[in-house]
Amino acid sequence: MATTNPSKLNTLYTRLAPGAPLTSEDLAALGISADLAVHYVRAGWLTRLARGVFGRPNDTLALHPSLLLLQRRFEGLHVGGKSALDWYGVRQYVSQQPVLHLYGWAAARLPEWFTERFPAEYHRKRLFDEQPAALLHVGPFEQRSGAPQLSAPERALLELLSEVGVRQPLQEARELVESAYSLRADVLRELLQHCTNIKTVRLCLQLGREASESPRLS
Repeated sequence: MATTNPSKLNTLYTRLAPGAPLTSEDLAALGISADLAVHYVRAGWLTRLARGVFGRPNDTLALHPSLLLLQRRFEGLHVGGKSALDWYGVRQYVSQQPVLHLYGWAAARLPEWFTERFPAEYHRKRLFDEQPAALLHVGPFEQRSGAPQLSAPERALLELLSEVGVRQPLQEARELVESAYSLRADVLRELLQHCTNIKTVRLCLQLGREASESPRLS
C-alpha cells in the first residue's frame, strides 16, 4: 500500500504550476512512483486526465503548458497555418470558437483530454526540405522562454496555402495574403526555395502578384 510522503507532495505542488498538466515521467522524476500517483488520485491530490497524464484537482488547464506537454510527445509539433497568423494578429474573421491548427512531422491523433478543452486539428505536413528537430522558421511564441513553438508568419502563410482546396477556402486565403503587409521578403524567399509542394509555391506567387496589383494596396 502506498503511503503519503508529505515532502514529495509538497515538491509536487511546488513544481506543478496552475493550469499545467504533467506526465507519469514527470512524476517519476520527482520520486513519485506509479503506485503513489494512484494513491494521490484516490486521495484527491491529483486528477487523472488520461492514462499517464495528470493535473491539479479542480484546475482549469491552460493552453500554453498543455501545448508544451504535447510538444514532448509529437515530433515537430507547432502552432501553424491559420492559427499562427491569428496569433500574430493577421485575421479576416473572428470566430466565436476558433479551431487551433497544429502541425507535426508524423501521423498522430491529438489526445481527447486536449481536444475536449481546446478545439484543435492536427495536420501531418512535410511541406519543406527540413528535419523535425530543426524546423525552418519555427520558434517559441514571442521568443519567450517556455512558450509553445509557433511558425513565423511567412511559414504560417505557406502552411495555410497548402490547405487551399482541402480545408481552406481560396477567397479567405487571398484576403489573408492581402492583409499580411509585414511579411519579410527574405524569409519568404528562403521558405519558397525549401518548399517541396509545387502547388503551394505557385499559389503563393500568384496571390502575391494579385495582392501587389490590388487597388486597395495602391
